Amino acid sequence: MTLTLDGAERRLSREAARTLRDELAEALTRRREFLYTAGEHREDGSYVVERRGADSAGHSKVFERFTALERLYSRLPREFTAEDVGRSGLTGGRRHILVRHLAEHPAFDCELVSRQPLTARKRGA
Repeated sequence: MTLTLDGAERRLSREAARTLRDELAEALTRRREFLYTAGEHREDGSYVVERRGADSAGHSKVFERFTALERLYSRLPREFTAEDVGRSGLTGGRRHILVRHLAEHPAFDCELVSRQPLTARKRGA
């Protein structure tokens, strides 16, 4: 098999190609666990936010793509609560899970500033 990347060609054996495929699939469909939440990039491109250790769908929110979560974050005010997140259509405990996930995930530059009500603040905004 020949692999071309940035104009450079590399020849791979079948075994090396299989290994590369498996490693890429794992990188694209990985799960990251944080203190209270977890995020999973699925094979179909969707991104799931869930309460860490939860075993029911009631404790998760599926986004079509990770970029959908990024868009939601960009529309939130500098300081936001679960109620603000709920304006996007999320209900119940999912709103709180999402606030915590945004504060825990390194892609989002924010931190929790209050537990009651659960409030996060964007840094540098």
